[in-house]
Amino acid sequence: MHELHGPGSVLKRRTGWVGTLERRKDQVGRTGWSGTADSGTGRVGRPTGRVRRLATPIGILAAVAGAFAYVGSVDPNEPGHYPVCPLLKLTGVLCPGCGGLRSAHAFITGDLGAALEANAIATVGYFLFAAVWVLWLVRAWRGQPLRIGLAPVWWWGVGAVLLIFTVVRNLPFGSALAP
Repeated sequence: MHELHGPGSVLKRRTGWVGTLERRKDQVGRTGWSGTADSGTGRVGRPTGRVRRLATPIGILAAVAGAFAYVGSVDPNEPGHYPVCPLLKLTGVLCPGCGGLRSAHAFITGDLGAALEANAIATVGYFLFAAVWVLWLVRAWRGQPLRIGLAPVWWWGVGAVLLIFTVVRNLPFGSALAP
């Protein structure tokens, strides 16, 4: 009967995958290669720590900037460019996001008043996103993780604000909050 685990196991000899992992660990330990350029092989390693840490926040900013650039160039106030909100179409009820594209378009074109009229919550969200993103970038630059530990009461508070905003904008006296 053959051993399944151990130094000379059949599993290791047949597959080779365990030995490969062990060899890689040994090679890294012996060569000292830690992600910088290896002049002996011409191989370039992983990016440095700071570049790697900044890649995610910069990538997120690039994606958001691309989305805002698109919404800024394709006006949502003209019909046919964007789909209609499914909740509004089916029920006639404005969701908390209704008017968000018009708000983003007004925001990107510099009309803060129109952005607030289209969707005040979304406009506040743009500023909140910018503040959190700057905090994230600074902490990534310093090598510190972004940890925003909000107690459940804060999440319930955000949910309550969104619910109240949704209810009020659908009532006759809250028509100023409707897009």
